[in-house]
Amino acid sequence: MIRKIVSIPGALIVVVIYFLVSLGFWQLDRADEKRDIERQIFEAQSSKPKLISNPLELIKKEHYNVLLSGHYAADLQFIYDNQIVNSNAGYYVMTPFIMNDRQSILINRGFIPWNGRRDRIADITIDGQQRTIEVSLIKPVQRPELSKEKTTKKFPMLIQSLDIEQLSSQSKLDLIPIIGRLKKTQRDGFFRQWKPFYGSVDKHLGYALQWFLMALALFIISLRLLLKRSA
Repeated sequence: MIRKIVSIPGALIVVVIYFLVSLGFWQLDRADEKRDIERQIFEAQSSKPKLISNPLELIKKEHYNVLLSGHYAADLQFIYDNQIVNSNAGYYVMTPFIMNDRQSILINRGFIPWNGRRDRIADITIDGQQRTIEVSLIKPVQRPELSKEKTTKKFPMLIQSLDIEQLSSQSKLDLIPIIGRLKKTQRDGFFRQWKPFYGSVDKHLGYALQWFLMALALFIISLRLLLKRSA
């Protein structure tokens, strides 16, 4: 009787190897996608900043450096709490910047450490004079709140998440759903060390290598078992 070479366990091994290899190629595709995103962001950040007069156009300009003309809403500032910069706990100063037609954008003016005193914030006052500022744009990420945030009508208002809709309601301003990070060369800011965008190309390449190595290891083990059975 002819000995069966193909068995159910053998077929399962082939399926698993195929699955592992497919995962590896999928990770390579993801790496190509992230590489393309990194290239687009690099081109955006390398372009010369232009004055944007249409506030709605800002939503399409994430990662770009742009110029904005308007004035700060000095009496409607937010304290974005629970931030860590260079191992220091503190907060970001978020100040609405009013442009045309009362539409506004929230400007991150930088980081201030608490220095052990949560009962006293630094002097964040700013005038409301007309000006032109340079910022880099980034979409807000609404992080989970550590605790239910208590809202008050007192400004500067302590916040724990960037819920643009909620902040618009609290400030009575039409805030555009994008954040402007004040460039380090601009005045009226605090400590600014904005982290550049890094995609996860290396991470995806590492995952791909991991899947390929697992497939190779399983293939070698299966081949040795097959040769042992055939001996």
